[in-house]
Amino acid sequence: MSGEATPPLARSTLDRAAHRRTDPEWLARAWSQARVLLLDSTNEGRALVRADVTPPVLVLLGSDDVPPTAGVAPMFLGVEPDGVPVFAVDAPLPAVPGARAAHLREVGHLLGDRDAGLFTTALALVNWHLRHRYSSASGHRTEVDEAGWSRIDPDGDRIWPRTDPAMIVLVHDGQPGPDGRCLLGNNATWPGVPGERRFSCLAGYVEPGESAEAAVLREVHEEVGVPVEGIAYVGSQAWPFPGSLMLGFLATADPEHPVRLDPAEIAYARWFTRREIGAALAGRTVDVGGARLVLPPPSSIALFLIHRWLDGWVDGER
Repeated sequence: MSGEATPPLARSTLDRAAHRRTDPEWLARAWSQARVLLLDSTNEGRALVRADVTPPVLVLLGSDDVPPTAGVAPMFLGVEPDGVPVFAVDAPLPAVPGARAAHLREVGHLLGDRDAGLFTTALALVNWHLRHRYSSASGHRTEVDEAGWSRIDPDGDRIWPRTDPAMIVLVHDGQPGPDGRCLLGNNATWPGVPGERRFSCLAGYVEPGESAEAAVLREVHEEVGVPVEGIAYVGSQAWPFPGSLMLGFLATADPEHPVRLDPAEIAYARWFTRREIGAALAGRTVDVGGARLVLPPPSSIALFLIHRWLDGWVDGER
């Protein structure tokens, strides 16, 4: 998937070739000719990127060049269009001329479709393995199996990677033009930066037995006390921090309805015009209570939704 209609971390060119995960003979041959992505879980899952090219590209090593990593099993990511298999390994990053360690949040939106998919998948797997070293059923230590796509305990009980569904919604007033408004919030748990105040879309996890649309209604009501309607699904992307799938929506609400904050969730919330959002995206200062408005990072689906709503309007011009 590619193009402006696709969230930045929803892009990939890789054939996951899931049928190969249980074929040890094929995997052994594949490893000998593989491209390998190293991620360092001790450094927030950073990977090496070539910093001397634009756009940046991931540094992939040959399997013979992977540093010794006793006890660390390679994770099979899939097969490239040219037929070369790709693995990921959780290991310290070596020094590579022209390369630097980078976080997915930092470079995900800058990477091409292939590298965005590789980095996102590898980080999601690494984070899942870190959180499932022991079986929740037996308490026994689990071991990596199926080329990184499951873990198994001594009793033979197997677990597979799980993704937590979460909804994220841009609430807007449904009005066209530069004075149309959207409702953004500042999460109460975000660290404060002097002189800045970060605002983003409203979001929350989908609860057991709940649809994503019902979660939109509930979360918006709980966080800001505003009823919404016209809920429309836009798209999704992985957010492997540590293991979410963000389901993106647009919804409409009446800006005259009082905003009632849940202080445990939202510290500030307010309506912003397209004119204000366009100014902030253009790098101009938008004042929010004596601080400068900061919008979500470019790799997030939150900014993707904001751009979708903005629909080309910047200071009243298309």
